[in-house]
Amino acid sequence: MQETGLPKLVRHYIKHVLIGFFASAVFVGMLLGFNIGNLWHLISTSPVGLLAVLMLWIFNGIVFAGVQFGISIMRMGDDDDEGPGGGLRAPVTEYVPVRVPVTAPRRKI
Repeated sequence: MQETGLPKLVRHYIKHVLIGFFASAVFVGMLLGFNIGNLWHLISTSPVGLLAVLMLWIFNGIVFAGVQFGISIMRMGDDDDEGPGGGLRAPVTEYVPVRVPVTAPRRKI
């Protein structure tokens, strides 16, 4: 029987994008609440202050959503703790120089 709806990866993406935009809303709210860089005064006295807040939220939302989704994808991998990994070979302790002949190409005059 075929499952209807969105594939799992698309649902995963949408969920984490929404989390990123929520984090952006909290971030912008904190910027305005703590009045960082006198931002609250600039936005509240400007005729385009609402547009500035909207742009700040959307652009930060894009960044936060990308980071959130990237972290969630990176955490989905299998753990490599099952057995020995690389790096178990003995290091090379003796280096032997090797002569490499180099010929310069002839110039045409």
